[in-house]
Amino acid sequence: MSEVGRLYGLGIGPGDPELLTLKAHRILTSVPVIAYPTLENGKALARAIVADFIRPEQQEIPMPLPFSVQRSSQPYYDLGAEKIAAHLSAGRDVAVLCEGEPMLYGSFMYLFQRLAPRFPTEVVPGISSTFASAAMLGVPITFRNDVLSIMPATLEADQLRDRLQGVDAAVIIKLGRHFSKVRDILGELGLLERALYIERATQPSQRIIPIQDLNPEEATYWALILIPSQTQPR
Repeated sequence: MSEVGRLYGLGIGPGDPELLTLKAHRILTSVPVIAYPTLENGKALARAIVADFIRPEQQEIPMPLPFSVQRSSQPYYDLGAEKIAAHLSAGRDVAVLCEGEPMLYGSFMYLFQRLAPRFPTEVVPGISSTFASAAMLGVPITFRNDVLSIMPATLEADQLRDRLQGVDAAVIIKLGRHFSKVRDILGELGLLERALYIERATQPSQRIIPIQDLNPEEATYWALILIPSQTQPR
């Protein structure tokens, strides 16, 4: 019986190819098979980040993972896992590309749950858009004993309001169509003046816009709001 292949979850960072780690680059350029999620329109954002490093002889597995209410449904991940498992069972290593950090709201987590019990697996950390955004905005997130809260905008309004009350510092991700709800809650809690909006951090299409000036219809899923600490460093 031939030896099975190794599964890699590669964190490829928020968008700037130069933020790819040396380890991720080494694995990316050496494995025979690369897998990555695609959007409904066929675009593969993760692949686009590292496109210049992919060799023609490498096999590719595009995995449709619609970014909608159905995004986390079982069939999409089951199908992607089956395709990857076929290569691993045949002894071929597979690297799954994951924007940002694979274990922080990363799509790779769902494949990890399905495949790690069956195949040797290694996760390579990546730079999260959460922390890249702070660098692009030029603001420290936390000082000393501050507690950082990360929460998805997809939470119900009451849940989001409860979690934002009294925060030292917070990051709200997955904005998109939830932007107006989040903006209204921040206004209620007196956090709007501290809040900073950024989308597609480190990418060529990056935008930093004052929240009050943003048309809610323009808010993208690939955006976040950062509420930095008010603690004074010393």
